[in-house]
Amino acid sequence: MTNTVLLVGNLGTDPETRTTRGETRVVSLSLGTSRPKRDSEGKTFKDASGYTAKETEWHRITCFNGLGKTVAQYAAKGMMVAVRGRIHYSKWTDREGVERYGCEIIAEDVQFLSRGKPTGSGEPSGQNDIDDDLPF
Repeated sequence: MTNTVLLVGNLGTDPETRTTRGETRVVSLSLGTSRPKRDSEGKTFKDASGYTAKETEWHRITCFNGLGKTVAQYAAKGMMVAVRGRIHYSKWTDREGVERYGCEIIAEDVQFLSRGKPTGSGEPSGQNDIDDDLPF
């Protein structure tokens, strides 16, 4: 049996960091994934301008400890990332006594597919422009 999910999308917000009472770092992300909108016959739906309309779904991503530290340090709203992890469902009772349910992705790996946060020098931190090293 396996519980593995792979999502590729853009961050909807900057990462949010918190620390538990046990000093565990928890970083939360909002990841948007899009797919073409379809009509009732299954054909791709075009908007009034002729562009393919998209449907966006938002996923809650949670990163812990070292992975969370790296994501908090380098990720920013709008970046494209690939997240590999597992689906986690939770159930709790809120302050009004209502049972609530939630779903999130517990990240095991996050790959940055676009530039990270700029450093003080204006260059993205930890990333070089590969094209600058090419001889042609």
